[in-house]
Amino acid sequence: MTDTGTDITEHLIRDLLREQHPDLADHPLELGARGWDNQVWRLGDDLAVRLPWATQDADALLRKEHAWLPLLAPGLPLRIPVPQRLGRPSERFPRPWLVTTWVPGEPADRAPATHPRDAAVALAAFLTAFHRPAPEGAPQGRDRGGPLPDQSERFTLGLASATALGLIPDPDAVRAVWEDAAAAPDWAGPRLWLHGDLHPANILTANGTFCGVIDFGDLFAGDPACDLAAAWILLPDGAVDHFHRAYRPTPDAATLRRARGWAVLRALAGIHIGHAGVQGHPGGKPTWGPPARAALRRLTASVRGAR
Repeated sequence: MTDTGTDITEHLIRDLLREQHPDLADHPLELGARGWDNQVWRLGDDLAVRLPWATQDADALLRKEHAWLPLLAPGLPLRIPVPQRLGRPSERFPRPWLVTTWVPGEPADRAPATHPRDAAVALAAFLTAFHRPAPEGAPQGRDRGGPLPDQSERFTLGLASATALGLIPDPDAVRAVWEDAAAAPDWAGPRLWLHGDLHPANILTANGTFCGVIDFGDLFAGDPACDLAAAWILLPDGAVDHFHRAYRPTPDAATLRRARGWAVLRALAGIHIGHAGVQGHPGGKPTWGPPARAALRRLTASVRGAR
């Protein structure tokens, strides 16, 4: 995370709204979350303001959401933040910003899904609806969605550093999951729309199951295995098989192997971010550690069971 030094306050947001969207300026306003790229402020009951604050590339991610999400949102079975207005850069705030719909719920890193079958069916229904063929000109992934072996150095470094910190009880088992995934055939189908960043802080829960999906800054088109990794990252124990039976089309064996590889990468990242949070380091999030460790446990068990 790179703090760009932007001081985002309620006063600043109200001034921006008065200048560009005065009909919204008097709505109640409260901080919702400080994300990796953006801050999210709830605006009234039904809207939110998203402003880039912590990374230089957040501007392009917001513009991408504004361009594509209104086209993708209709018909999805879970709620997503649909851009309503694009705020232009100005002297007061020299970056773009969005007004979107507000998605109620609690992030799954703080309120995990507790109903395995319901959560599996909800996630499968969302990804089945979202994973449609993308048109020419759809965005590329920043560091994901291509051939899995291209991520080998990232895996090796992530596993080595987590092991050195004493965070991985069985690195050989994790390596076996990765090697099996990296050896799987590449995706040969069409480029499909993908969320691209389905970690527990980007999916919302209510009453023990999933109710919304947020933060589409990494939206791109590519191999669905990248998103299917979410089954191991987001679902409680005993739910992955329910997910695979509910998702359409039924994923083939090679796709599931690649998905496990993407899940390992996401779990290792979550373990590092969780550890940084426990240590009080900038950018750390202690709530990311438990779901990442649970995912690695399920992943290593899945490969042992397949052999």
